[in-house]
Amino acid sequence: MKRHYLTNIVITLGLLAGCNTTSLDQVNPNQVTTETYYKNASELIKGVNAVYAIWQSASLTGREWFFLHDLRSDDVTSGGGQLEAPRNQILIGAQIPGNPVSFSVWNGLYRTIHRANVVIDKGANIKDDPTLAKRAVAEAKFLRALSYFDLVTLYGGVPLYTSYVTTIDGTKPRASAAEVYQLITTDLQAIQADLPASYSGSDLGRATKGAAAGILGRVYMQLGDYAKAKTEFQKVISSGLYRLTDEYNDNFQEENENNSESIFEIGFSKIGDFNWDSDGNDGGANETMTRSQEYNPIGWRNLIPSASLLAEYENTAKGDAKTDPRLKYNFYFIGDKYNNDTKTLAEGDVQGNAQPFNGTAQKISWRKYTALYKNAETYYTSGINMRIMRYADVLLGMAEAENETGNSANAIALLNQVRARKSVAMPPYPTKAYPVSNKDEIFQAIVHERRVELAGEQIRNRDILRWRAQGKLKAEPISYFAKGKQELLPIPQQELDNNGKLSQKDQNPGY
Repeated sequence: MKRHYLTNIVITLGLLAGCNTTSLDQVNPNQVTTETYYKNASELIKGVNAVYAIWQSASLTGREWFFLHDLRSDDVTSGGGQLEAPRNQILIGAQIPGNPVSFSVWNGLYRTIHRANVVIDKGANIKDDPTLAKRAVAEAKFLRALSYFDLVTLYGGVPLYTSYVTTIDGTKPRASAAEVYQLITTDLQAIQADLPASYSGSDLGRATKGAAAGILGRVYMQLGDYAKAKTEFQKVISSGLYRLTDEYNDNFQEENENNSESIFEIGFSKIGDFNWDSDGNDGGANETMTRSQEYNPIGWRNLIPSASLLAEYENTAKGDAKTDPRLKYNFYFIGDKYNNDTKTLAEGDVQGNAQPFNGTAQKISWRKYTALYKNAETYYTSGINMRIMRYADVLLGMAEAENETGNSANAIALLNQVRARKSVAMPPYPTKAYPVSNKDEIFQAIVHERRVELAGEQIRNRDILRWRAQGKLKAEPISYFAKGKQELLPIPQQELDNNGKLSQKDQNPGY
């Protein structure tokens, strides 16, 4: 069911500019401000809806967020000359502090944090429904933690705001990465008591206990604290609320949203293209998501799967016992059916680059998150929800945590649980390519399984960052990587220019 509540009125959080002329210095009694609003729990809920709305905006999951994470990984390569220069900069590691894609995501994350802080600050004064008010504050803290987690993994230490800014000089200096992580972990631990286990009706898609625990497990993995990660993932597994869907593709199509595998997703609806190209500053929110047209084989095809990702899938052509069905679930090949199986993808339908696969150059494109399964539209902005975390990711995260804490049998069983999905049914480990007889071999199977299962889900970038920092990569997967620079993106130049507590000395190394 769609999360329609995101289309509610977004509360304006900016300050009103006063007038110097005394006779005109009057307060409009009809103007909604942070001082006249947030008087009851219902208004607080509308405020938290405004926080979700920024995560839905074009700055984040509506467009630039998935680009930024994918471009920083080795899951993608350029679809051709149609890829815009700012995106190509990030893809080849030539990003600059003025890169507009990076700044758009930075700006969207801080708008989320600002709106979340308003709800958090105002929630303490709500008396009419304390339980609902606690839930609203917990949702706001979840979204704030999610935003800071993106910021700290992409940029390192960043300005840390725990209350909403009310003055121009209320900006903050750069905090350390450790301080940012401390706020994230503290919030995600505390809010689990105030979040429900599940929702129904129009509330489907809001943050739950499972979402807070799952994201916290992901955070602890990034910190290398696998014992704590295991504790959080176990909460999700033990709840009994989640299971793998039989059909892998149910996780990326519009008709099967908020299903048994969904832990947290951002909702979209195909009700026109209202404000899809806006960054949310006008108070609006996206209703459609651009992923389908951006990656679509007959659309813009800006990014395509990399040769290394395609080669990662088990394939009888290279001697494996079975070709992994996820290869076809994730990607379109020339000759595949689309538009409810009424049309066949032809070479002439697909613009741009080919890439080597099975010894020949082929035009292979992303299938995941595209709406081509049910239409033949070239530039289609879809209503497909963006899945932020699903149960397969928790199982694979738990496998990594079990392997790191010495429980190899449990790690292998979890990997095999993901492979045993009815529509996938891959042979269990050990296999010829992945013997899993010791910790290192199990880790290589984890790396493989995460990549083929979670391809194009904005996870690979963070996996590489984590394994690189922990010294676990046998070979550097990013061809342009330069130690001491490419670990982080540059702090956006506009932030350095506008934040009075920052200067050029706060820029990340190498920029």
